[in-house]
Amino acid sequence: MIQLSGAGKRFGPKLLFENLNWLITPKDRAGLVGANGTGKTTLLKILAGIESLDYGSLSMTRGVSAGYLPQDGLSLSGRSVFAECMSVFSSFHDMEREMEQLTHKMSELDPAGAEYAQVADRFHQLDSEFRTRDGYAIEAQVGTVLAGLGFPHSDWHRRTEEFSGGWQMRIALAKLLLEKPNLLLLDEPTNHLDLEARNWLEQYLHDYPFAYVLISHDRYFLDVTVDKIVEIWNRGVHFYHGNYEKYLQQKQERTEQLEAAYRNQRERIEQLEAFINRFRYQATKAKQVQSRIKELDKIERIELPAEERSIHFSFPQPKPSGRIVAEFQNVAKSYGEKFVFGGVSCIIERGDRIALVGVNGAGKSTLIKLLAGTEPLSEGEYRLGHNVEVDYFAQDQYKELDTNARMLDDLSSLAPRSTNTELRSLLGCFLFSEDDVFKRIGVLSGGERNRYALARMLMQPSNFLLLDEPTNHLDLRAKDVLLESLENYTGTVVFVSHDRYFIDKLATRIFEVGGGEVHVFPGNYEDYLWRKEGKPLDLTLLGNGRPASHAPQEAPAPLAPAAKRLNPIKLKKMRDRCQELEQRIAELESEVAHCEAELANFVNAEETLRVTRLLDQRRSELTKLVEEWEQVSQAVESQQA
Repeated sequence: MIQLSGAGKRFGPKLLFENLNWLITPKDRAGLVGANGTGKTTLLKILAGIESLDYGSLSMTRGVSAGYLPQDGLSLSGRSVFAECMSVFSSFHDMEREMEQLTHKMSELDPAGAEYAQVADRFHQLDSEFRTRDGYAIEAQVGTVLAGLGFPHSDWHRRTEEFSGGWQMRIALAKLLLEKPNLLLLDEPTNHLDLEARNWLEQYLHDYPFAYVLISHDRYFLDVTVDKIVEIWNRGVHFYHGNYEKYLQQKQERTEQLEAAYRNQRERIEQLEAFINRFRYQATKAKQVQSRIKELDKIERIELPAEERSIHFSFPQPKPSGRIVAEFQNVAKSYGEKFVFGGVSCIIERGDRIALVGVNGAGKSTLIKLLAGTEPLSEGEYRLGHNVEVDYFAQDQYKELDTNARMLDDLSSLAPRSTNTELRSLLGCFLFSEDDVFKRIGVLSGGERNRYALARMLMQPSNFLLLDEPTNHLDLRAKDVLLESLENYTGTVVFVSHDRYFIDKLATRIFEVGGGEVHVFPGNYEDYLWRKEGKPLDLTLLGNGRPASHAPQEAPAPLAPAAKRLNPIKLKKMRDRCQELEQRIAELESEVAHCEAELANFVNAEETLRVTRLLDQRRSELTKLVEEWEQVSQAVESQQA
């Protein structure tokens, strides 16, 4: 469908990538990954025909259409939301007008005449094409997409210019999905979507009939939407089959193989050079020396790419608080006549990691502001526990920073015991590298200031963190650093995030905000979805007798430990993994036995050393796989029980 051959691109003096050969087929579902600045967006624009190549060529099959959604910057005006989306079906409108004209013409002609037959034939052709392309269902299609992307019916007839930038991007995404181009090119489409809209988009892409290439910093979204990963790394483009999780495994294996091949080659080169240097001037060894010089010249040297540093930062732990961190009693919040929620009574305990979820506008940010004390209650009572220190990270946290301070100096003043190397490593995790660390905060963009504000907070965390969308403006690497630090954090966290993987890994409870109520679900987001789809919770409140749906409270502890309920798809994957492990374990046991038999028959020292190394590798792999098999099979058995 689309083919890149020997493709390369520069950005000024910097080479982004070269020697790219990529054939995009009609059913490809690819995720484009790589560090910031490697050229992901540029490559997407090249596929869309917006930018050109500096090297190589791009060829496209006749009739192929590509649709591109940028990260931001689109602005629509002049029509209602519904009319704007209907505008993508202009060809259908033309067909409808022509059919209407043909209908009037047929009513005026003699049915027995030749002209009537020609007009009727044209009408039937158009009607057949219109039906084949679902022309009679276009309004239903528009309604389905708008509802899926979070537009309530009351907003469909509002003017597009009334919406903020994030909602403008949703409208642009809706139009692109309705157009259904042969190649869909999406640059971080989940940036402006809440969890419900992301879940809908995942399903839409699963059923999408054509190819798509997307960039995303949402690991879970990549896992469920793509079956190929295209990575831009070290000025090259590398292909991995499978989703993001499989890509990480394959990349690790590829890196280990490359390092092993490099070590073996270095050993051989050193042996050859040692022999040449030792016997270079001995006439009796001249033939052997020349042979080794030729072998040395023929070796194609393996080069290890620049190492990707794995950074782990230890943040100082906060002072312990009391067991009860915060308590709501019949709390309600309204803005004038606009009611947000009411009747909320709950207790947040030390060590809780609570994720607030719900559609945009449901009141998640309002709830977290009430906890932070930056918004007054309309009704009820809010109490903080003993020794609780609150720290609040708002979506516009950057407004609180000293604009004249340099980042490195400002960070050093917070943590005087940390070395410059540690501080620069932390800033590097949040995408500030090299001379960027000496920039004054005032010259940073809004997104850059938010990233810096988050890094700054984590240097001296309080024991009650309130984080409103901390994963915004972070790439996958920075999200991993933030996630690891919060997993090791001993205080209490309440957070809002639209990143499914981040919530699944961190949350111990889910507070669902919506419909004027707050509901609670114990566990992570996967548990929350399972309970929403299946069994309702039997929750009770502490003392006030309200229905369970109005107040987030923990479910009563089970009488005996119960295994975490898995959804059927995940359970099937675990069963399949068990079978794969059993097959591989049998193969490894056979290989170990074969190696042991070979060692019993001495051939030479070099062969013995090779077989010994191979045996050690196989035994080590066998031990790891047996441990994994025991864990997976035990989990499957507990689910069946």
